[in-house]
Amino acid sequence: MTTVDHVARLLESIAPVRLAADWDNVGLLVGDRLRGVTRLMTCLTITGPVVEEALEEQVDLIVAHHPLPFRPLKKLTTDTHEGRLVWRLANAGVSIYSAHTAFDSAAAGINQAWAEGLDLDNIGPLEPISASDDPAIGVGRRGETIGGATLDELVGAIKRLLQIDGLHVVGPSNRKVSRVGIACGSAGELLEAAIAERCDVFVTGEARFHTVLAAEAADTAMVLVGHYASERFGMERLATQLAAALTDVTVWASKRETDPLRWA
Repeated sequence: MTTVDHVARLLESIAPVRLAADWDNVGLLVGDRLRGVTRLMTCLTITGPVVEEALEEQVDLIVAHHPLPFRPLKKLTTDTHEGRLVWRLANAGVSIYSAHTAFDSAAAGINQAWAEGLDLDNIGPLEPISASDDPAIGVGRRGETIGGATLDELVGAIKRLLQIDGLHVVGPSNRKVSRVGIACGSAGELLEAAIAERCDVFVTGEARFHTVLAAEAADTAMVLVGHYASERFGMERLATQLAAALTDVTVWASKRETDPLRWA
């Protein structure tokens, strides 16, 4: 029988918790390691609709990218939105695991999936993790377009990969881009690393307005796809990977999770 601990150890092999940022909260966050798992659901963020789906579908374990809880809890009550979500899941015996920034930086994590999905060559971390002797491990990714591309062509490839209709772009459509920097989520702070790596364009989920201005001043293009789109596809791929490894477990990516933002 597959247990919560079995799945946790599998996820640890995919995204070692030692790769997580110091401020993060990763690993098994809620649950009993000895409890059996027959139904597992992945998601980007645990929200009300995700909890409803988990309870209705009798899920044993949720693998969420964003941790719940994220900050230390002095109290676990239903007085807060976060407390209500945790309380409902715990009462139903649903465990929660999050790899978050460990999965971002892992050799086969979200940023690597980005780079491979865009068919980049010579892929490597934007910022290697000094404690690791594996050159494939690190924060963000950078790689080279095969044969060169224009910014517009890269934008088209990103839209197809993420299956989205809109995004924000900094830079002229016909600009030639050969080196691409990538960091999922809200990763504007990695712009300097992308510039240092001589990237022609930096792709991320979201960034502050002044970060965008800094990119423009440095003559570095930027593509902002939205936080949800930049990471949700990674949790869908993780569901497929877990389903292949856990043959006695029914695994799927949440069907009710949606992007809270929409193009109008």
